[in-house]
Amino acid sequence: MRRLLSGVACVAWALFVLGAQAAPARPNIIFFLVDDMGWMDCGAYGSQYYETPNIDRLAKQGMLFRQAYAQPLCSPTRASILTGQHSARHRITSATGHQPPQRSDEELMSAKTGPNAPLLMPESKNFLEPSQITLAEALRDAGYRTAHIGKWHLGLTQPHWPERQGFEVAFHAEPSPGPASYFSPYGVSPDGAPGGKRHVGTITDGPSGEYITDRLTDEAVTFIESNKDKPFFLNLWQYGVHGPWGHKEAYTAAFAKKSDPRGVQGNPIMASMLKSVDESLGRVLAKLDELKLADSTIVVFTSDNGGNVHSNTGEDGKAKKRKADDPRLADWRKWAGDKPPTSNAPLRDGKGKLYEGGIRVPLIVRWPGQVAAGATSDAVVGCVDMYPTLLELAGLSVPSAQKVDGVSFAPVLRGTGALAREAYFTWFPHLVPGVAVRKGDWKLIRRFEERPRDYEGLYELFNLRDDLGETQNLAKRMPGKVKELDALIDAFVKDSGALYPRPNPAYKPAAAAAAATPAADPAQGLVPKGCKASVAGGALRVEADGKAPFLGTAQVKGAGPLTLQLRARSTAGGPGKVQWTTADQADFNAPGQTAEFALKPGAEWQDIAVALPIQGSPRIIRLYLPADQGPVEIASIRYLGADHKAVREWVFGP
Repeated sequence: MRRLLSGVACVAWALFVLGAQAAPARPNIIFFLVDDMGWMDCGAYGSQYYETPNIDRLAKQGMLFRQAYAQPLCSPTRASILTGQHSARHRITSATGHQPPQRSDEELMSAKTGPNAPLLMPESKNFLEPSQITLAEALRDAGYRTAHIGKWHLGLTQPHWPERQGFEVAFHAEPSPGPASYFSPYGVSPDGAPGGKRHVGTITDGPSGEYITDRLTDEAVTFIESNKDKPFFLNLWQYGVHGPWGHKEAYTAAFAKKSDPRGVQGNPIMASMLKSVDESLGRVLAKLDELKLADSTIVVFTSDNGGNVHSNTGEDGKAKKRKADDPRLADWRKWAGDKPPTSNAPLRDGKGKLYEGGIRVPLIVRWPGQVAAGATSDAVVGCVDMYPTLLELAGLSVPSAQKVDGVSFAPVLRGTGALAREAYFTWFPHLVPGVAVRKGDWKLIRRFEERPRDYEGLYELFNLRDDLGETQNLAKRMPGKVKELDALIDAFVKDSGALYPRPNPAYKPAAAAAAATPAADPAQGLVPKGCKASVAGGALRVEADGKAPFLGTAQVKGAGPLTLQLRARSTAGGPGKVQWTTADQADFNAPGQTAEFALKPGAEWQDIAVALPIQGSPRIIRLYLPADQGPVEIASIRYLGADHKAVREWVFGP
């Protein structure tokens, strides 16, 4: 009899163990969100410059997604994570969470647009609607302890703070795009300088000089320790690596001595900030190990948009408007020169754009025993999918009252199935406005208005399997594929209730034409650096006001090799050169990517041809002129392809 009971007990124990493996207790959830971290900004995704041992270790312990998407800017992504909805539906489409809330959707379409714009573009809602049933509320109502620690940027006023959106513990600073200061004291004084006492939110100062990335980690670790015996949901949303780019100078100095073997990344400030973010993740993972919570905790690591490739560079308008003694720009110049924050190569462009560099982000999910360690996935997933996925992994259903656009990718994580979705959409009616759809290897971007300086035509079609850098627009060659994907966009706009651009009743074509004349933009989209450009005597006159004057452009899209045809004259004359980067490069220091020429002194127009042995498609071209010797006048600039046809030209005079 004893043997029988013993056997029954063994069977019962085996069934219990098997049942526990199949259906574990409610897991803890940690959502670690980095601000402005690009797809290539860690070792796990291919960087050979940044040092991210903890992120890389997490990738080896979980599943790494190669085709994960966010919105082009931070607030829309954050709102989609918490609601499971496309930005077209929740209406938060830009980074405006620090602005006063609007009253109605109609107010979003009443933008103050002048007579030179043919369309009224929708504005972004500035707050997360309280009627939304957020991910935090769904988990809290199921018995989870919930905390939001770090950047919020989803509402200025208290009714729209995280405390009102399901988070029982909240530690968040003023809701602006970046913190007033990365170092304590964190407040701002009435004149806007760091160190005052005007706080918005619940953050408190620490010891003088305390680094906010470390402080947020302290608060997160404290929350984990306090709730180790119950299921918890922790949003740890770091401010790094967003501006104002506070960094630990000891780390930065070490990275300043380092170079990237790939030759594409090399900003020591960004490397320093990423190192601090990586250390934060390492401390959180170590605490889970210490408390023996690692196996019962889902860790999600991702970014809120693509990497920043524009700020504080020679092409950055905000940087040019700052005073020379502005400490933010002075510190940047000291360590980074005119380098962009990062490079998303081989992806095109970056934050704020619908190209892959602006929306493709790192995504790693770890849950030991449930998600295969060291796995990779090519499933197309995005921020709208986090809501249904995490609820399913927690054994919970999506609240019936919450409209969710996302699809759970839990089957992908568990290795039991594929993602059940036809296409993925990105809605972004700002900056360079448009909407994108991804279906299989194909991506179509529909623009709302003609802007030839920013893109080629109203439709851009790319095959991402063959052309990850989005260098070849196939729209004109494949009208059938454009029609197929465009119909999907129409259905998406209708289903989501997107506020679509509409005709501007105040539009006056004459005013638009006047605004587009060379007088309004004398360089016609060319970006002067170290010089100023004006129209005089029927030509573009370039005069130096700094060192190494040049005209920069990212508008030359033809594949190399190219030929520059320049018609110019200069009384003083002097040497000039052309430098370029390609789609997979960020810096202008690669060998063989400079072509020199000479402008003879004199009053006669000179026609100069310069062969440019560009391999692939150029990303940025700089035309250096001897304007430091004396003014240079330009009649025309043409870039010709191998067929001797112009791929881009500027005509200013004879």
